[in-house]
Amino acid sequence: MDQRAIEVAGLRMSYGRTEVLRGVDLALAAGEVVALLGPNGAGKTTTIEILEGFRAPSAGYVRVLGEEPIHADEVWRSRVGVVLQSWRDHARWRVRELLAHLGEFYRPYSLPERPRPWDTDSLLARVGLADKADRPILGLSGGERRRLDVAVGLVGRPELLFLDEPTAGFDPQARRDFHDLIRGLADEDVSILLTTHDLDEAEKLADRILVLVGGRIVADGSPDDLRRRVSATAEIRWARDGVTHVHATEDPADYLREVLNAPGGQITDLEVRRATLEDAYLSLVRRVESGAPGADDDPARDFLAPEPSLAPAGVGAGATEREPGRDPGRDPGRGQGRELGREREEAR
Repeated sequence: MDQRAIEVAGLRMSYGRTEVLRGVDLALAAGEVVALLGPNGAGKTTTIEILEGFRAPSAGYVRVLGEEPIHADEVWRSRVGVVLQSWRDHARWRVRELLAHLGEFYRPYSLPERPRPWDTDSLLARVGLADKADRPILGLSGGERRRLDVAVGLVGRPELLFLDEPTAGFDPQARRDFHDLIRGLADEDVSILLTTHDLDEAEKLADRILVLVGGRIVADGSPDDLRRRVSATAEIRWARDGVTHVHATEDPADYLREVLNAPGGQITDLEVRRATLEDAYLSLVRRVESGAPGADDDPARDFLAPEPSLAPAGVGAGATEREPGRDPGRDPGRGQGRELGREREEAR
């Protein structure tokens, strides 16, 4: 499928005189898994809330599943799933009855090619809660509660899924099962936008990684791209004749040949280490936040620059001008059981 699930160009957001987003450009294709990374206060939550239709931007072009989210109708909302960091619920409800109740909101929007809602027992099995179906939510462990959060986001069989720190509280097996679930959804052309501070998870799941710093996307590429481009060197460490040596090089294979062919005693403790995604991410964030020369223009932006404007001709950063904040005409409790409430940390 060539249709983009998300198209954003020149997105800006201000709270009073404080500019939180300063021209964000991003795109997400059908079936693509993209991780949005950034330090606290970078604007991740604001960006996601705009894309979910819970906050009006100050300016910019925003289309999600072909619609402007802040004005989208309930048909559009039936196509979008959201897994929040936390949300208020009725603790005395039982797991199966909560999912069955929420699923009924989606039944009017069922399509032959995408039946809605997801069968409750099938969904419980998919998220690993089949044996907890009749348990009150109050009796779930933290990890089980998080699995239920994921099930709530999936109950409407979304075409686009927003995930906010989805595996917080998961044990290693639950995390692995969740990763398998996400890959399976992507194979079914479900588009997924993931926000996380777990770089290992981002590397395992994401086709692309976006780094948001200071209200701008400063990097956009695969995990390998970030590692190679932000830090192209490898560190070689070895010991010979009781002396430990460390050398940085962009061509470890050639340098190793020189080391191995050099006269001397036996080489021990040989290690070749390339920059991890965490190394690349922290280096990039430090450079941008420190205001290093060229940081605004360069860090990874030269090689990971967003595509040319996704907006139609004549539509740019000034295409939408509104008062910032939530749309007073929209009830943020509509759709996907949001009448249960919404708690989200405002990471601005």
